Amino acid sequence: MRIRLWPQSLFGRLIAALVIAVVVAQAASLYLYAIHLERFVLDSSVREWSRRITEVTLLLEQLPPAQRGPTVARLKEQAARFERHRERRDMKLRVHVWRGGPALPPPPPRPRPPRARPPSPMHSWPRIFIQLPFTSNLEEVLTQQLRADLGGGYDITVRPAAAPAAAVIPVPSPFFVVPAEQPIQSYDVGVRLPDGSDLVYRVARIAPGAPLPMGLMVNLILLVALLVIALYIAARGITRPLSRLASAADNIGRGVRVPKLEEKGARELRHAARAFNTMQDRLRRYLDSRTRVLAAMSHDLKTPLTRLRLQVETQIEDPALQARFGRELDEMEGMVRGALALFRGLNDEEALEPVDIDRLLETIRAEFVEMGKDVTVEGRSLAPLPGKPQALKRCITNLISNAVNFGGRARIVVRDGAKLEIAVCDEGPGVPPEELEKVFEPFYRLESSRNRDTGGTGLGLSIARDVAQAHGGSLVLGNRAEGGLEARLTLPRRR
Repeated sequence: MRIRLWPQSLFGRLIAALVIAVVVAQAASLYLYAIHLERFVLDSSVREWSRRITEVTLLLEQLPPAQRGPTVARLKEQAARFERHRERRDMKLRVHVWRGGPALPPPPPRPRPPRARPPSPMHSWPRIFIQLPFTSNLEEVLTQQLRADLGGGYDITVRPAAAPAAAVIPVPSPFFVVPAEQPIQSYDVGVRLPDGSDLVYRVARIAPGAPLPMGLMVNLILLVALLVIALYIAARGITRPLSRLASAADNIGRGVRVPKLEEKGARELRHAARAFNTMQDRLRRYLDSRTRVLAAMSHDLKTPLTRLRLQVETQIEDPALQARFGRELDEMEGMVRGALALFRGLNDEEALEPVDIDRLLETIRAEFVEMGKDVTVEGRSLAPLPGKPQALKRCITNLISNAVNFGGRARIVVRDGAKLEIAVCDEGPGVPPEELEKVFEPFYRLESSRNRDTGGTGLGLSIARDVAQAHGGSLVLGNRAEGGLEARLTLPRRR
């Protein structure tokens, strides 16, 4: 079984298309926001790093060269003590927040690199890091900013840090805490003083890209969920009236009188429902008027036909001529009855009910056997079929009548499953392939069946197909390989 990823229904396609559009739009917005945030953090960090490096550089430049080394060591020690103090303070506040009350001071933490310090309560909310390419060159931007702040006379170099070094001065990240689980990228900033002395600073940034708060992701998820719910309601309001319209149109095609559709919803849907109701009224009036006209014609024709029959029987003494005129009158009455049966089938108001197909076929078979016809039934149905009993009997009777008239005998084969198939086979001459569809036209008869004994009125197959289509099924003819004709009636189990 092949799985379709794209929905086949209009409702499913509307929902899928709208959800995809919303998700793509939100993803694009999130990506643009992440780029903006990454650029903002980078530019702000560069300015803050440059300010700190400029202040420390100008301070160390005023000291004698012999005092610069001890001063750099004290700066590193102060930075380490400040780091440990902040870690201890953050740990206490973190325990207080998570436990809901005061807590004993935790033991001194083990020394860890700056990138591994725990987050403060302000940053206790989880963050998501979206990996993005750096939107700007940190080395170039930081070099230009330092030259602008320090002025001329200083040789500045910025390059990725090769290895840990003891003589570097750490410059912390000014805007956000670097999580321990996130990789960082370190840079060494070298500043050569006018007297030839070198100072090396180290800055670090998050390597993957921009940090995004979890609250932003929750907001986006809630927004997508609300939009999906709103789109579901809107799409359902569009597709449900269309489904009712399709069901009503299908019922009309099967000859079922359906109530008028409610004219509500959007303007286009109201117009469609109004047009459908108008079409249904016009169609019903047309069929009713045509049936009344034919019924009136049939009633009016009975009197002259009866009068003609009496005149033939009383005024014509020649038995051969009397029989010929009698056959002509019988044919005329048969055509009138067939036309009435045809239009009665188009305007049939018989109610649907479960039909026992096996019993129906056995009843029809017994009627033909009583008339001396050879009719057999093979196979059985699995369950009753919802349908119109009299219409189905008329349909199957017409098929069997054609089989016994043109083929001498009729063999009925029943196959049941998802659809019920009733095949009526005969052993006659068959039908030319180019005539297989034409024989369903009203009053159409093959040239080989123009005689009055077997030709009929040419309405039997047309009535049978109308009944099949009214039940949502089909009727097709086909020539059998071993000879004869097969009429296959297919009726769906699910309506």
